[in-house]
Amino acid sequence: MNVKLHPEKYLRYLYLPNLFGTDRTKEILQVNPTAAPERIEPDEVHVFVYDYNADIIEERQMKNTEECFPYKNSNRNSWINVDGLRKVDVESISNHYGIHLLIQEDILSVGQRPKMDEVEGVLFCILNMLYFNEQKKTVETEQISLVLGPDYVISFQEDASRDVFDPLRHKLKTPKSQIRQRSADYLLYSMIDMIVDNYFLVMEKLGEQIEAVEEEVVRSSNKRSLAKINQLKKEMIVLKRNIAPVRDLVNGIIRSESDLLNERTTKYFKDVYDHIVQAHDLSENYRDMMMSMQDLYLNNVNLRLNEVMKLMAIVTCLLAPATVIGGIFGMNFETIPYLHNQYGFWIAVGLMLIIPAAMIYIFKKRKWF
Repeated sequence: MNVKLHPEKYLRYLYLPNLFGTDRTKEILQVNPTAAPERIEPDEVHVFVYDYNADIIEERQMKNTEECFPYKNSNRNSWINVDGLRKVDVESISNHYGIHLLIQEDILSVGQRPKMDEVEGVLFCILNMLYFNEQKKTVETEQISLVLGPDYVISFQEDASRDVFDPLRHKLKTPKSQIRQRSADYLLYSMIDMIVDNYFLVMEKLGEQIEAVEEEVVRSSNKRSLAKINQLKKEMIVLKRNIAPVRDLVNGIIRSESDLLNERTTKYFKDVYDHIVQAHDLSENYRDMMMSMQDLYLNNVNLRLNEVMKLMAIVTCLLAPATVIGGIFGMNFETIPYLHNQYGFWIAVGLMLIIPAAMIYIFKKRKWF
């Protein structure tokens, strides 16, 4: 049987910083929105258009961004999904749909904080979709920008290979679905709602990891357990950084007086607000659990240290009588009691055994161990 070994999987733990994931720390904390974005532009951009109303839907994949320009005045609701961000394409579609330069900069930026803005007749939302990497046990983020205009929503995504909108696409293809009966602001609500709902799936995966580490800490904690706790705390930072600002984003939409938002759609955004508040509270609970788990680990370490010290103290106490008796009878005096007695040795050995036995009885009676 051929067994393929991966020594690098284990050798990386010989280097202490690798054990505690310092590279992940640098990746999480190295965020500077004022710096020029270091974005690697993709070779190609995928543009999908869903143009629909209550009766019909047109689904097309465009070869370039210019092909979606006619849908600005189609008299139907349009969802233009741009997968992959290239500056020339973002500027092209933004200029045609009247999207402000500041919004274009935010779309092309890296590591932006989730927020909502109203600029020159469009409503702009930027937030992150979250995914859980099963192999690395880390939370991955993908920035998505949503632009709501008259009868259209334009979404800009970084990764063309994944998103959370498959259920939305299925609803759009269903003739009598509610989203087909509503305006473009309901489409925006549906997209934000699916992003928020996916947060709970990610937190569920993190919750499973927390439960596994907690069980490990309770049963047999070691340095590897501390490394796992440290890693989970970093993932909680990523989670909280992306969830907390979305609450303000949704609240801003609810309080907005934009003509692009219908009054009857506000109650749906209130439902999203309830969900994001619940997600934020759950992330706080996870954070408290991680702190408690770290305290539990330290308490277990101190407990084991106390057990070792107690055992060493007991052994020292039991050996003390023999040390004293041996020291007394080992002194270089000419006259020592029982020095030449034929039973002197046995008497000394007997005392060395009887006194510790009596000490063990007293310790047991007082429940010292």
